[in-house]
Amino acid sequence: MSETYLIKAGTLVNEGTVSHKDVLIRNECIEQIGESLEPKINYKEINAVGKYLFPGVIDDQVHFREPGLTHKGEIYTEAKAAVAGGVTSFMEMPNVQPQTLTQTLLEEKYEIGRKKSLANYSFYIGASNENLEEVLKTDPRQVCGVKVFMGSSTGDMLVDDTQTLERIFSRVPMLVATHCEDEQTIRTNMAQALQKYGQDIPFEKHPIIRSAEACYLSSSRAVSLAKKYGTRLHILHISTGKELALFNNDTPLSAKKITAEACIHHLWFSDEDYKQKGALIKWNPAVKTPKDRAQIWEGLLLNKIDVIATDHAPHTKAEKNQTYARAPSGGPLIQHSLVAMLEFYHQGKISLEQIAEKMSHAVAVCYKVQQRGFIREGYFADLALVDLNCPWRVASENILAKCGWSPFEGSLFRSQVEKTFVSGHLAYDAGQFDEKIKGKRLSFNP
Repeated sequence: MSETYLIKAGTLVNEGTVSHKDVLIRNECIEQIGESLEPKINYKEINAVGKYLFPGVIDDQVHFREPGLTHKGEIYTEAKAAVAGGVTSFMEMPNVQPQTLTQTLLEEKYEIGRKKSLANYSFYIGASNENLEEVLKTDPRQVCGVKVFMGSSTGDMLVDDTQTLERIFSRVPMLVATHCEDEQTIRTNMAQALQKYGQDIPFEKHPIIRSAEACYLSSSRAVSLAKKYGTRLHILHISTGKELALFNNDTPLSAKKITAEACIHHLWFSDEDYKQKGALIKWNPAVKTPKDRAQIWEGLLLNKIDVIATDHAPHTKAEKNQTYARAPSGGPLIQHSLVAMLEFYHQGKISLEQIAEKMSHAVAVCYKVQQRGFIREGYFADLALVDLNCPWRVASENILAKCGWSPFEGSLFRSQVEKTFVSGHLAYDAGQFDEKIKGKRLSFNP
């Protein structure tokens, strides 16, 4: 059983307001929120004067590489990196080895999470061209969603059969999360690049090969299918301005059937950074132009884009240190997602309330997560206590992802996560982890 804590005189960032309150944590949950609380029970007091208390971040798209790819990352290591960054819950993808395409394999991952994850966890069931009946066995109260790769980011998990897509969108009753890039467009562009450059394709050609047109063709197809069948569709990692035309902001999030996600790297980097960063910022979909980045920001702040995530996807340095065609796409981001967004707050691009909305509240609403994502009495105490004025620099010795590198290495962040509570347990405290209590399996209200 977790300890009882009184977080005293913190500045709560929650549900559109910033206010000075005390928070009493007991029996894993938030028992009381108020001013000048003096509970008549034994508790440990945490002086939060001058600190900001956020609802724990819920990251709806991560790749923790277990099972089968644990030389890149593990649920244990990546969940610790998450918690150090104020991320208290994650939803993890099925492109591991073996791929998570059956209920048996799915439950095996949940068992790893139960034993090893310091953060709360959920795992997607993957869709392929052949496993629809297995997908339909998924319990929507216990699993975050179905992942469909409508682009070849992970090779043989590509779902490109038209009849299969029709069946998935017409029959799956739960949230369908999609990676949208048109495969034929990418293959054509890649063939042209290989013909022109051979094996020496410059990394800055990545957004030309995995083009804005490839993204829009696939995203618009997914939206068309979702509208045809009334599917609950969530399009991941929007990377182009053009795609914003597919989404609306005139419907409350709780009533939206089609939602969208932006990722940290598409908000931070642009194609101008390839010359310096190269493979370190090679993601699928690609980081694109400064104009695309500005339009993604606009869509985010106008609520056409609903949530912020990382697509945390570690690879080893050796894997990244290859030619363009060989270097895999993806990178580690989860430890730095909240402080990166807080850096944008310092720059005046986004408010603290909007950060809490996009990284916690909206994810909980979008996925109908039970009792998480808000600082509310009766909810699980998933909290991040942050010092907004504690500068630190990302360096190899403080990177916690197993791969040991970050695209943010060398960056100076003005904010620092001081403490992270996971279901009432103080899992991270000023650089130290308490691993005696693990995270919990997320539950959902379908």
